[in-house]
Amino acid sequence: MASPLSSSPFFSRSFKPSPNFLSNSPKRTWVNTHFAFPIINEERSKNGAHSGSFKIYCGPPNEGVQGKLEHKGSPFNFFLTNHGHAVKKLESLVATALIFVHIASPITSLGWDHWSIAPVNAVLYSPDTKVPRTGELALRRAIPANTNMKAIQESLEDISYLLRIPQRKPYGTMEGNVKKALKIAKDERDSILASIPAELRDKGSSLYASLIDGKGGLQDLLQGINDKEPDKVSVGLASSLDAVAEIELLQAPGLSFLLPEQYLKYPRLTGRATVELTIEKGDGTAFSPEAGGEPRKTATIQMVIDGFSAPLTAGNFAKMVVDGAYDGAKLSCANQAVLTDSGIDKSTGFRIPLEIMPSGQFEPLYRTTLSIQDGELPVLPMSVYGAVAMAHSTDSDEYSSPSQFFFYLYDKRNSGLGGISFDEGQFSVFGYATTGRDILSQIKTGDVIRSAKLVEGQDRLVVPSES
Repeated sequence: MASPLSSSPFFSRSFKPSPNFLSNSPKRTWVNTHFAFPIINEERSKNGAHSGSFKIYCGPPNEGVQGKLEHKGSPFNFFLTNHGHAVKKLESLVATALIFVHIASPITSLGWDHWSIAPVNAVLYSPDTKVPRTGELALRRAIPANTNMKAIQESLEDISYLLRIPQRKPYGTMEGNVKKALKIAKDERDSILASIPAELRDKGSSLYASLIDGKGGLQDLLQGINDKEPDKVSVGLASSLDAVAEIELLQAPGLSFLLPEQYLKYPRLTGRATVELTIEKGDGTAFSPEAGGEPRKTATIQMVIDGFSAPLTAGNFAKMVVDGAYDGAKLSCANQAVLTDSGIDKSTGFRIPLEIMPSGQFEPLYRTTLSIQDGELPVLPMSVYGAVAMAHSTDSDEYSSPSQFFFYLYDKRNSGLGGISFDEGQFSVFGYATTGRDILSQIKTGDVIRSAKLVEGQDRLVVPSES
């Protein structure tokens, strides 16, 4: 009869069955139980606790039986008519009694705090948890940029949540968010542009001017809010956030932390890169046509891989792509995942340690998973449709497979409370599918990666010499 309350110094209970409780005798059987709990009435709390007792009678199913719970002379009747299920029923009956006592009595919350969800654990239980739900949003948040640009970004991203309100949208709050972003952009212009390397500052200045006054910039967004046109606001918001991300990428040309010395021998990606996969049906069928098009024998998926948060994992993957390791690789479908064949030549890849950047931290953790129940979340969450991650090594979950990667097909219906995947924080996520996400659901076991190409970011791939 283990109970979460058994360790509480403020609560005690005991059960004492009669000697023939578990026998098959049709005789009447009584189970005595005692419970004690704290009270907050000062006049009645001299003894420190209030106690009571009740008896449960278990008899044959054809005999009407009842037990009485007495709490300071107040009877409460409980019925248990199946002797064979007495043991199973007893625990639920006691729980019911305790709940009733808790509600009916002036019990203080003192000593019961361990029942409540601590703020750090609330991430699992709050449906309002602001976990990125798109790859673009997760990638934008992962950029290590100027704090003023991050403040502009956060102010604008709040509007995307306000737009989800179905009826009377809070346009006044949205207007305040945009004005706040504009104020930061104008007041901190010099600081923001100074964070961009000198050789990229002209490009940054142009993007910055466009963000404030250009088409699709903050002024246009403000006008859409004043017009109370949600579609116009949505388009303007997306355009402004794209400009913010471009400026932030100029501010972060490399890694913002030093890699541990033991990992300097591995390939690494010091920024962002784009990989393009061409997928071909293995059974001769076709992919669904794009809007107004014809069925396709091949389809293209583009993924952005992130070296800011997972430099070793992304670097090893990029090197594998450059070496042609995935050309001709077969795909298979598992539960909520599309993964590559484990038979890829492992000699072309490195056995990379599990690599996860926790949210709010400045460098990744290695060979360590995150405890979501303790409030830890990764910068690149897996709870996003199209997340790209490495499978675990066959001999240790502390390492990633040298070559086998998968697309995660996130489904909120199969996730925990708060919409967080049960596998969150357990794999090295290093990017997201950004184009062709609709293709993922059409991939079947036996389909083939006809080709994999690193179409952008090869200059950010560092491959140490084998010596």
